[in-house]
Amino acid sequence: MRISFTWSMLLQEKNSFRNQILRRQRIKLPSGAKKIVPSGCRAMIGQVAGGGRTEKPMLKAGNAYHKYRVKRNCWPKVRGVAMNPVEHPHGGGNHQHIGHASTVRRDAPPGQKVGLIAARRTGRLRGQAAATASKADKA
Repeated sequence: MRISFTWSMLLQEKNSFRNQILRRQRIKLPSGAKKIVPSGCRAMIGQVAGGGRTEKPMLKAGNAYHKYRVKRNCWPKVRGVAMNPVEHPHGGGNHQHIGHASTVRRDAPPGQKVGLIAARRTGRLRGQAAATASKADKA
């Protein structure tokens, strides 16, 4: 596997006679999954360059377009309030607002279940919750 700044480990089982006969070896992938490959497979020692590639900002919509084009149809994400009322429950109106409460009950039917589903709380974090959230951000 040659992906920037990732690696896999060769799992050596102590004198596994079966693996010696079948000429197979187990490797552990970064996801934690273990995979069996033929022992004749070659490997490169070290890491592939480009370690901070995923931390770099995309800067342009074109870069995001090319990134998600090869993955799945999840970009661009159009907001519900920007749609027409026939396309989304939050759509329509003369200015972009939801028009009703954004919280929805858990047993709402599909199609109505958009927004904050069975929210315990909404809005800004205040008081103790805000303090613990800011500590988590700093850590």
